[in-house]
Amino acid sequence: MTTAAPRYLQDFALGQTFASAQYEMTIEAIKAFAAQFDPQPFHLDEAAARDTLFAGLAASGWHTASVTMRLLVGSGLAVAGGLVGAGAELRWPRPTRPGDVLQVFSEVLEIKVSPHRPERGLVALKSETRNQHGDVVQVMTSRLSVPARGH
Repeated sequence: MTTAAPRYLQDFALGQTFASAQYEMTIEAIKAFAAQFDPQPFHLDEAAARDTLFAGLAASGWHTASVTMRLLVGSGLAVAGGLVGAGAELRWPRPTRPGDVLQVFSEVLEIKVSPHRPERGLVALKSETRNQHGDVVQVMTSRLSVPARGH
């Protein structure tokens, strides 16, 4: 977990970037997540997965999204009051595989003060989750509800 000072709306700038720590996706974690939340053969069984679109065991996209969230929470974002989402769009351009080491790279796309709630604003953030080869395994564009300093 990060020890960075909490960030308020005024602390964000267009184009500002953040990088997370890394996280290794183990075969055990992939299968455990899938068994509980996405029990499909291409997430649970190597032999069955070979004959699918993935041509091998792949982590659930929801597992990749969960790891991405964990990495974001521990990154330098450190939004005051927590990472409160106001919507997101997810894409998984390629599968996450056992042994992949994931890292999240984020960029601030937009900052808006709420006209109706001046104590809060929205920060649009594009986050790419990449594996150890730099391949993008997830793209998330999210809108974060961020408090303004002094309110």
